[in-house]
Amino acid sequence: MRNTTPDPSSLLLCPPPSRQEAAMAARVGLMTRLPLCAQGRGRFLDALHRHLSSPGTAILKREEPPLGSAEPGLQEETKNKTFSEVQKERREQAQRSILISCPKKVPEKKLLKHLCQHGEITNHFFFESFGIHAVIEFSKKESIASLQDATFIPRGETEFPIPFKSRFFHLNLKNPSNQTSDGMLVQCSNQSSPLNADLIQTLCNAESVEGQINTLMRMLQITEENTRLRYLTCSLIEDIAAAYFPSCTIKPFGSSVNSFGKLGCDLDMFLDLDDIGKNHATKTAGPFLMEYQVKNVSSERWATQKILAVIGECLDNFGPGCVSVQKILHARCPLVRFSHQASGFQCDLTANNRIAMKSSELLYIYGSLDSRVRALVFSVRSWARQHALTSSIPGAWLTNFSLTIMVIFFLQKRSPPVLPSLDYLKNLADAKDKCIIEGNDCTFVSNLDRIKPSENTETLDILLCQFFEYFGNFSFNKNSINIRKGKEQNKPDSSPIYIQNPFEPSLNVSRNVNESQLERFVHLARESAWILQEGKGQSSKSSNHPWGLAALLQPSASNKSKAKKPGRGPTGEAVRKLLESIKTDSTKLPPATGEKRTISTQS
Repeated sequence: MRNTTPDPSSLLLCPPPSRQEAAMAARVGLMTRLPLCAQGRGRFLDALHRHLSSPGTAILKREEPPLGSAEPGLQEETKNKTFSEVQKERREQAQRSILISCPKKVPEKKLLKHLCQHGEITNHFFFESFGIHAVIEFSKKESIASLQDATFIPRGETEFPIPFKSRFFHLNLKNPSNQTSDGMLVQCSNQSSPLNADLIQTLCNAESVEGQINTLMRMLQITEENTRLRYLTCSLIEDIAAAYFPSCTIKPFGSSVNSFGKLGCDLDMFLDLDDIGKNHATKTAGPFLMEYQVKNVSSERWATQKILAVIGECLDNFGPGCVSVQKILHARCPLVRFSHQASGFQCDLTANNRIAMKSSELLYIYGSLDSRVRALVFSVRSWARQHALTSSIPGAWLTNFSLTIMVIFFLQKRSPPVLPSLDYLKNLADAKDKCIIEGNDCTFVSNLDRIKPSENTETLDILLCQFFEYFGNFSFNKNSINIRKGKEQNKPDSSPIYIQNPFEPSLNVSRNVNESQLERFVHLARESAWILQEGKGQSSKSSNHPWGLAALLQPSASNKSKAKKPGRGPTGEAVRKLLESIKTDSTKLPPATGEKRTISTQS
């Protein structure tokens, strides 16, 4: 991403650096002083971005001065940013931005010079999704209005356009042959996750399991450009919804903002109509009270369904780049699902889903407290996906949210704890943090600086191994997982696994998981713990095969433990193939057929 002039909002990445990362960055003096000229600053940021993006870099990718940096002025500016403040500044950033569909060969410098006629450009980057696109951020909103005034609606010979003026533009070259040969063409930023084979190869080159875990997170986490694109996409959809509801906002929630999202994850949107019903005007004296004349319906759910139905129709008929629009209005949480072709995101738009937003904030806080939290969650989620324990298709699988809650719970159980319980965060809250949604207490502290850092010093390789060991022997048959208390509690029903919703205690977020899927999880967790214990200290320099975390991400290799420890895990087709391959190298191993009947139902 190119940075033309300094902008405070560009310093706010999602998520912010944890305290451990901040301390590391402060020791190396990360970005405490920038070149004074805008051009020099842009070159410096580009170089820094490339350096921190490399797999071998020990410091996580950042563009902002780290929390706790030694520079007093910058420290004061960033250290007290709450989740809500970050969202607000990101939204303002998106409102100053536009999306442009570009020709295959577009001269970057000429394009920027052309757009600068309408105002100063703060940031820009290019990416590919059904063609090349550019995200341009102006320093002022007025620049977008100026550009819209100079833009016309195309007229086709056989098709008639819907005359909807948005912030999504299409760029044409007047003389393509002359312009593409002059100057450098654009370089697109990556917006997709690496292939699993490339990921494993990179992990094998790490120096330790802890290095593998951190490398995996750096390769999979949402980038700065991708974060900007997500907020911009929400802002473009908000422009459409605002035609009916001028005071509404559309905010991203879930993996896009909770610090645990990976490149390519869906974009969950929340239509917030809360401000429409508020009266911000000063009360006036007199005998009259003015109210809006409105239509009424019998329930809030019906109102939500009608609102989403209308917005779904608008997206389908008038939304540039919005395709495959589905109105799923009778679900427990009504939604509109669609693909935003230009950004490449699969989107789910819901309304009045405020508890989901608070859940996103809670996970954001947990992910920001300690750098090990996010790294561990990324590893566990990747492991689960590779073994088909999770899926993008609804079914009896564990969800990413359930796995994240399990990691948080495990870290609460360490001695000393890595993370505090939700009740502890509630006790630190002040009056402005008070939050009751539909009768549920969603109160917790929003200021990270009020939370005492953990005294736990366990390394990531130990924590990952212990995570698998802990849940490989967890009493799922009688205990539930409760991060509000930070301890096990008796299960209130007979569900195979019971993970209590942090804000709706009567709900089990894993109620969809069946007994068979839970058994697969337990067996794979035991095997994975054994693999990590067996390969302790092993590195790529001493092995020609995937090791450590890389071995866990191979669907068949993770079952290697069966050759050593019969009865500790499943003996599905992958295990039988693995045992047969080992048998060809050593006739001393026992035959696999003796184990074949033990858990044939797990295949």
